[in-house]
Amino acid sequence: MPEPPYEPDATISAVGAGGATDLAMEEGETLEQRPGGGPRGTGPAEPGRARSLWSDAWHDLRRNPVFIISGLVITFLVVISLWPSLIASGNPLQCDLGKAQEGSQPGHPFGFDGQGCDVYTRTVYGARTSVTVGVCATLGVALLGSVLGGLAGFFGGGWDALLSRITDVFFGIPVVLGGLVFLSVITSTTVWPVIGFIVLLGWPQIARIARGSVITAKQNDYVQAARALGASNARMLLRHVTPNAIAPVIVVATIALGTYISLEATLSYLGVGLKPPTVSWGIDLSAASPYVRNAPHMLLWPAGALAITVLAFIMLGDAVRDALDPKLR
Repeated sequence: MPEPPYEPDATISAVGAGGATDLAMEEGETLEQRPGGGPRGTGPAEPGRARSLWSDAWHDLRRNPVFIISGLVITFLVVISLWPSLIASGNPLQCDLGKAQEGSQPGHPFGFDGQGCDVYTRTVYGARTSVTVGVCATLGVALLGSVLGGLAGFFGGGWDALLSRITDVFFGIPVVLGGLVFLSVITSTTVWPVIGFIVLLGWPQIARIARGSVITAKQNDYVQAARALGASNARMLLRHVTPNAIAPVIVVATIALGTYISLEATLSYLGVGLKPPTVSWGIDLSAASPYVRNAPHMLLWPAGALAITVLAFIMLGDAVRDALDPKLR
């Protein structure tokens, strides 16, 4: 059915006392919707309903095999992180030196490491540490970076200039070198020092992404209309700017999650990240590296689990980026 012609007089007359701000909000929400279905020719939407950017992205993600495969892998990792005993009944800290470096045996498919510990059990329990570090670090980085970068981009001025200079300083710090300096003086065996270090050096990237996205979003017509009609800064930031600026942050944070897992393994491999008795893939890789010639199974299984985990999160981030990127629409 053809759409009725645009009638500016009718629109203006519909704005009564106290309704100006609501009109700006409705304009912002309308810009996020596409009457008649998505722009990719996915077919008409249900009668009387229009898909928003988020519903259209979810529609595409459900049909993306990359998203489905990576989602299944990540779901499996999360499940065994919460309940590792479902597939591993042993104790990762229970070792038998008499079986050190032995290969696969019945009940021990991955063999034993240099201390006689079951490699399969340690690989399964190592997923808990990696997922915990990756998820907690990503949440901390996304929250801190989004708040600081979003406020700087929205208000600008001296706060924006100060944040830009601070991020320049943090970008000049090599991550591995910073970890060697920062974590070498910490003796804690928990995951929190590593998470804190990742958040400390990771937030500037998200802050710059959030800043640029907010600057772009606040220049849209519906935000300018809301400002002209007297909407407060809090209302514009929460109701108009944030929903339209959060997509790039979600994409970057999803991809960065896999990077943070890899960074934790790197720092643990160098001996400054997680420390025994914590079970970590990085610790197992460090312990197995001297025996790679005689017992390669000690290195291959934790390395393979780490590679699959990082790849799954990167694939998930790529799928989310393709679904939310307006340039591909």
